[in-house]
Amino acid sequence: MSKSTISTFQLFQAIPDQEAARLYLESRLWPNGVMCPACKAGERITTRKGGYYRCNACKLDFTVRTGTIFERSHVPLHKWVYAMYLLVTARKGISSLQLGKEIGVTQKSAWFMLQRLREACGSDIDKLTGIVEIDETYIGGKEANKHANLKLNRGRGSVGKQAVLGMRERGGRTKAMHIKNASLPIIQQAIHNHIAVGSTIFTDEHGAYSDLNGLFFQHQAVNHSGGEYGRDGINTNSIESVWALLKRGITGVYHHVSPKHLDRYVAEFTFRLNFGNVKYHTLERLDSFVLASFNKRLTYKELTA
Repeated sequence: MSKSTISTFQLFQAIPDQEAARLYLESRLWPNGVMCPACKAGERITTRKGGYYRCNACKLDFTVRTGTIFERSHVPLHKWVYAMYLLVTARKGISSLQLGKEIGVTQKSAWFMLQRLREACGSDIDKLTGIVEIDETYIGGKEANKHANLKLNRGRGSVGKQAVLGMRERGGRTKAMHIKNASLPIIQQAIHNHIAVGSTIFTDEHGAYSDLNGLFFQHQAVNHSGGEYGRDGINTNSIESVWALLKRGITGVYHHVSPKHLDRYVAEFTFRLNFGNVKYHTLERLDSFVLASFNKRLTYKELTA
């Protein structure tokens, strides 16, 4: 048996039904005892049947679902836990069609579940430090492959695609986000928002990075258009490996991602790189997902608006 993971069979043994899943989630979300999600009090809590609790301080009736991505969902909690397990262990993600077959729900319900889980993946992390590689990529179909009435006829390359900016610490964390375009103001604002002052930045020769070297950051670039991909340890290989994984997942598993939901899909992949890394035990990765689900809510109306 692997020391760094658990099998599906072992997960089912540990969490076989809804009651076991409820106790598991409560132990992770309330490690010091039941706490009211509204007033954050834990002293005057009355236990009721079926996993319900009553906060006598603010008169709220609540469960472990309240204030999480599971709220008002009719899907049993052990199916939610299994969905989290699949999403955090599937290197390239899992489709809603496949998830629906795995847990016995409709494709529509599975899609809604996955979007809620991706909403939880959007938890922000501290600013990146040290050596940080930065690069941008474009997500979307090729113009040459589009039907004639869908072609924009404005050239090739990034035309009709969505820009995504990525930042990755050397040997550490990753941040990525859907951006309106790859212009200098947007990219440099994102860099200042997500990278600590004093960090060293490695990029390609894109003009948006041209004046970063100075008061806030140390900047080095490699000239990809000139055939240079590395120089004395200066390269963008790590962040480009993120794009390789993201694009293989979108092409092979999801096939199409609309601009409206792209941020959530990007958050899913970066979450796996940060908190779902295989160097952590599967249960640690699952715990990180459970904690990320707290204080998150996404309704179907908001999702489809």
